[in-house]
Amino acid sequence: MEALELLTNLLASTLRLATPLLLTAMACLLSYQVGLINIAVEGLMLSGCFIAVVAGAQIGYAWGGVLLACIVGAAMGALFALFVTTLRADLIVTGLAMNFFVLGTTAYLLQILFGVYGSYTPGDLKSLPIWRIPVLSEIPFLGKAFFQHPPLIYVSWLAIPLTAILLYRTRAGLHIRAVGVNEEAARTAGISVTRIRYLALTLGGLLCGLGGAHLAVGELALFRENMTGGRGFIGLAAVYFAAGRPFLAALACLLFGFFEALQFRLQTTVSIPYQFFQMLPYLMVVIMMVLISVRENLRRGRGGI
Repeated sequence: MEALELLTNLLASTLRLATPLLLTAMACLLSYQVGLINIAVEGLMLSGCFIAVVAGAQIGYAWGGVLLACIVGAAMGALFALFVTTLRADLIVTGLAMNFFVLGTTAYLLQILFGVYGSYTPGDLKSLPIWRIPVLSEIPFLGKAFFQHPPLIYVSWLAIPLTAILLYRTRAGLHIRAVGVNEEAARTAGISVTRIRYLALTLGGLLCGLGGAHLAVGELALFRENMTGGRGFIGLAAVYFAAGRPFLAALACLLFGFFEALQFRLQTTVSIPYQFFQMLPYLMVVIMMVLISVRENLRRGRGGI
């Protein structure tokens, strides 16, 4: 019984930790399918974290902060699209510049607006409530693991099939994939490449803002400098591991979330230096990238034959 309870808690933690990764991965998936690498996801997520806490505290309601985080994320995604699509700026340089800009700006604003360094915890802001799904949440063990969570966890689950439906069952999705496969052929067919890329990057920015909002107000209602901690890049790695397939990318995110949850548990139960367990989730990312490289080399080898 104790082992089952431990497994239940581990699964629940996995879903919580994987949520921002799932949302970010779906954002990266849209840019991947349109033929762009969204290096700015880390900055987009961090801006969502900051806005969710600050705006939520000013409004006095966490949901208000979540809404504004989505709006700001979408606006920054559109700004990124402006630079890389309309102004033809370098994709990598622009993405890194946005990441550093948001990182520095949020740290600076903490000092200017609130006179604090490192973190900001509004005393009157409560995190999002726990939603217990009727009937399902009463199932022994499974109910606690899967159906008693903050609402943005359920939103991340919905984002996976909705992204797949958008890409593979709608006209807009067909245009997105056409632009990613062959930009010139899509333009010849009458598809507005600029408009489609704006659409993909703006929707991706919205999802990144939502992922950042979950980090900030999903459970604790606080903001810390650089609190995304590389999660945006992990979501990007998951997309490349999955070769742009939504459900496989989601599986990679869940796997990372599982190892992150596991390392928290192992730190308190095993007498091994905690640094070893802290590296486990990132070791999985390294293994993931190695597998991507091996797969690409095998593919090129078959093509050469």
